[in-house]
Amino acid sequence: MHWLALALLTALCLAGYNFFIKLAAGHISAAAGAVILQLVAAALGGVWLLLLRLKGQPLELSSKGVGLAMLAGAGVGLAEILTFVVFSRGVSSSVGTPVIVGGSVLLTAVLGLVILRETLAWPQALGLLCIVVGIALLARGH
Repeated sequence: MHWLALALLTALCLAGYNFFIKLAAGHISAAAGAVILQLVAAALGGVWLLLLRLKGQPLELSSKGVGLAMLAGAGVGLAEILTFVVFSRGVSSSVGTPVIVGGSVLLTAVLGLVILRETLAWPQALGLLCIVVGIALLARGH
């Protein structure tokens, strides 16, 4: 599958993730919602891992990879809890999700530029500036 199609499928899954957190936020505590979400995600990951093993595919593991994956897990776990909290405070999904996701994209890009020494061409820099403007406009009414 071409990377762009895969990225768009990922975006669809992320949209469902954010949308269903918004729907659940008024019906479950942030902690319980985050734990249930993580258990389902872990089960899906476990099934994928099992299928790969059954196909005989080697699974690379290194202490650095495991440590970084653990840090990513801590980040997503905290993000899930905080997303439940944001939506439980009545923020609409049409405002909260773009601020959260746009802010995540912006901060990840900055980390890539500063820590990984990545570079941007002017169209990508303009895109990041649009994210900043978009977040400011979305947050203005709240």
